[in-house]
Amino acid sequence: MQRRVLPGLHLTLGLTLLYVSIIVVLPLGALVYKAASLGFTDYWRIVSSGRAVASYRVTVLCALAATAFNLVFGFALAWVLVRYRFPGRRFVDALVDLPFALPTAVAGIALTALFAPNGWFGAYLAKVGIQVAYTPLGIMIAMAFTSLPFIVRTIQPVLEDLDPALEEAAQSLGGSDSAIFRKVILPLLTPALLAGISLAFARSLGEFGAIIFIAGNQPFQTEITALLTFIRLEEYDYQAAAAIASVLLITAFAMLAVTNLLQARALRHTQRA
Repeated sequence: MQRRVLPGLHLTLGLTLLYVSIIVVLPLGALVYKAASLGFTDYWRIVSSGRAVASYRVTVLCALAATAFNLVFGFALAWVLVRYRFPGRRFVDALVDLPFALPTAVAGIALTALFAPNGWFGAYLAKVGIQVAYTPLGIMIAMAFTSLPFIVRTIQPVLEDLDPALEEAAQSLGGSDSAIFRKVILPLLTPALLAGISLAFARSLGEFGAIIFIAGNQPFQTEITALLTFIRLEEYDYQAAAAIASVLLITAFAMLAVTNLLQARALRHTQRA
């Protein structure tokens, strides 16, 4: 008699599918249905308007910059937490999850207080001509703050599971530290890096609460797409809000699809190696 992997598989599978349908599929389906009810002409008119296109540009460029920053800083942080032991390491490790636990609106208020022209950091930056709050730079910082854990937490467990024998073998063959990192460690970390990048970028695209306080929310300059969607909702223009939100949804799905393809290729390359 064949044993089932999970006891009560039909029940657990049914509950899982019900949960996914109610929490994920139903809201996304309602969004797509509302946007589709516009018709192509009206839909294109809304999503291609000057204000909407400007919000896409601000959102995507700031999300790319925040993700690139987190890729470097998050990788370095994960490396230090795994490879080194130092006083306060557990505290720093716990601090990484703070953006998960902290309400994003609270994070936005705190960042604004720090980087406003009269804030702790903003006052010193203003003296050298750098303004953070109410500029795209402030948006980037807010996005980087909220998406950092996705990079660290996807790389950290893979680093912990790397076999030290691989590096020792490379060292015994005369490999330098940089060569070992590029040819041994980095290929093994590539799938995790791609996963972290995609999650961080998708989170940055949809971030709202941490940004609206520090962005200034000026149309065509510092207005993000999520805020424009919220404005349309406040105007009771639900179809326009759904249309604009669908652009972010399509972008996020496209990003995840491309990332999955790249991960699959990286995994095949790693297995052959």
